[in-house]
Amino acid sequence: MNSNLKRPFVAIACGGTGGHLFPGLAVADQLKRHGCDVALLISPKDVDQQAVQSVSGMEMFTLPAVGLQNGNYVSFVASFWNSFRAARRIFQQRKPDAVLAMGGFTSAPPVLAAKFHPAKKHRSKTFLHESNTIPGKANRFLARFVDEAFVGFPETAARLTARKITPTGTPVRPQFQVRDAARCRVAMGLDAQRPTILVVGGSQGATGLNAMVLSTLPLLAKKNWQWLHLTGTNDFDKVKAAYAAVGINATVRPFLAEMDLALGAATAAVSRAGASSLAEIAALRLPSLLVPFPAAADNHQFFNGRIYALSGAARLLEQKDSTPEKMAAILVELVEDSLARAKMNVALALWHAPNSAAQIAASILRHSHKVADAFWDEADTSYLTRGPAGQKKLPAV
Repeated sequence: MNSNLKRPFVAIACGGTGGHLFPGLAVADQLKRHGCDVALLISPKDVDQQAVQSVSGMEMFTLPAVGLQNGNYVSFVASFWNSFRAARRIFQQRKPDAVLAMGGFTSAPPVLAAKFHPAKKHRSKTFLHESNTIPGKANRFLARFVDEAFVGFPETAARLTARKITPTGTPVRPQFQVRDAARCRVAMGLDAQRPTILVVGGSQGATGLNAMVLSTLPLLAKKNWQWLHLTGTNDFDKVKAAYAAVGINATVRPFLAEMDLALGAATAAVSRAGASSLAEIAALRLPSLLVPFPAAADNHQFFNGRIYALSGAARLLEQKDSTPEKMAAILVELVEDSLARAKMNVALALWHAPNSAAQIAASILRHSHKVADAFWDEADTSYLTRGPAGQKKLPAV
């Protein structure tokens, strides 16, 4: 980096769910690697507070933000205003060169605080990343104000009103890469040689998925498989008892921080269809059965999963259409049909955008004129033409 330049400072608003937080951490890691100071702006939710405990070398700020749920308009507006004021106070202590919003209810206040400071010299460049096919409300609102919007799916661009939109894929943390399955299983305390089914419902909405899997277990009890089931807090005891009742070897946990090991250990996964989860599945080339969370805003998980399924990168089964027989048949295919697995591996590789975080970081710093272009290797933008959407026309979502 040019020694005459001060260290760039970038604030990333990435709280609320793991789907917002973990891609934000991937971008933060790239920015740090290239000499930037980074601040993370997160929510008070447990998923945020627990996830950042292992993060070092970055400033952490908790905004008093709450999501809009069940008509809680008064508390939502109050938290929005308080978060806006908190972000402005943070930025007065040190003006960021750029603010990046990763979506969700923590995103809007920092972007607006950076964009509309009364003194022009205190305003910052602003950006957002939308990982889902159907943009969230916060990003739909913010898109008109930011200098550039990054999107995980090319199809999303038509649903945002921004001056510049760049498809980048969804960032994943560097540890999410193809791993030796046997070593990952040993690290997780599993049998190194047995086919392994991973069940994960994400940071919300695990209960319906758990019920689907439990109803299917009797049909798969004779398979020489082992299971790694992440239940969420509420269903842990029930799920553990269900595996024991049918005599299936299972490791059951409420949550797991080492998701890279869990995905690396798996032969196949049963997963929700959040965009961050899909990006991690693609990075590890993991054959998966996607069960969209039916209560997701605008049913966005269904549209995420449908694009993967149409390209052959996953199988899709809606919760309302599920039967034990359907789920069992799909899992047998994913584990035992080598041709189906090989085809899925090829399709997953097309969805993997390994340089997404680097591309976003490079664009942010170029916009803010804080780093010489020669400092960066040219970001890999092959995702724009090699992805499934660039190879064949997919149905509109």
